[in-house]
Amino acid sequence: MTSLLDVSGLRLGYGRTMAVKGIDLSVPAGAVVCLIGANGAGKTTTMRGLSGLLRTAAGTIRFDGVDITNTPAHRIARLGIRQVPEGRQVFAEMTVEENLRLGGLQAPDARTFGSRRAQVLEHFPRLQERLSQQAGLLSGGEQQMLALGRALMGAPRLLLLDEPSMGLAPLFVEEIFQIIAELKGHGTTILLVEQNAQAALEIADYAYVLESGHITLHGPGPEVADDPQVIAAYLGGH
Repeated sequence: MTSLLDVSGLRLGYGRTMAVKGIDLSVPAGAVVCLIGANGAGKTTTMRGLSGLLRTAAGTIRFDGVDITNTPAHRIARLGIRQVPEGRQVFAEMTVEENLRLGGLQAPDARTFGSRRAQVLEHFPRLQERLSQQAGLLSGGEQQMLALGRALMGAPRLLLLDEPSMGLAPLFVEEIFQIIAELKGHGTTILLVEQNAQAALEIADYAYVLESGHITLHGPGPEVADDPQVIAAYLGGH
């Protein structure tokens, strides 16, 4: 598979504290790659670095063969990298429709915008029912769907999903992972950060384990899921 994202020697931090300490990872086009690890391992920091929200201390980020290291976030978004942040971060005072429109601002014309909107609402029929409702009044699961839908309105070439199941009821967790599986089936390239390691590894083509800012293990999703240390640390020892 052709690699869409290549990260080499990436170091990221806040002030003098390095949270990510020289990691390498690759995301092939059309694949789902997951990054698992405990709280504080550096997962969200990695995502912030990839989306341009945090400047790198060292290392290189290449997207489709082009060096995008320390490119501003708005330019990275224009290249087709869209992040669904941890905690959803929808615009609470705006309606569902207005949130989706913000996600599609860079659509080249009305027809393209309309087709993207139709695709998003096909993925998320609950949003269709709530287009005029304020986003802040949605349930947590519905807000996560809106955050995903807003990102998809940008027709991402690479979708960065940061803890999409965090804080959701089990029914919504199942629904979110079904949607991720659908996106994978349509060829969407996804880098998934997720504490629900079992669900993430079940859907991932390839996986990385991040511990204290270092990649300690990587391989095809099923192989990582079968690793004894991963089972003991992240899969409840089963």
